[in-house]
Amino acid sequence: MIAQKIKLNPEEEMLLIEWDDNEESTISLRTLRDNCPCATCQGETILLRTYKPVTQKESAGKYHLLNIEQVGHYAIKVIWQDGHDTGIYTWDFLRNLKSHA
Repeated sequence: MIAQKIKLNPEEEMLLIEWDDNEESTISLRTLRDNCPCATCQGETILLRTYKPVTQKESAGKYHLLNIEQVGHYAIKVIWQDGHDTGIYTWDFLRNLKSHA
């Protein structure tokens, strides 16, 4: 599945996604940011050593979306007002995230 259209509804702070199978997803910006899949937010394991994410403070602009960039044909990169921009959200990840919105 591939996103055909992604639209921001700023009044409701929601991301609206139309999929190639005619399904639609609605994801709150808070849910999108709180579930950022990057190593900074989720932690990672490298060479059998696990790094836990640092507890992040609430920052101005944390939930304010500045831009979305497409990554290949499989994902988007979300750029937040507080400067965070390392999360790569795959289509599968976004499709599954809708149930948590």
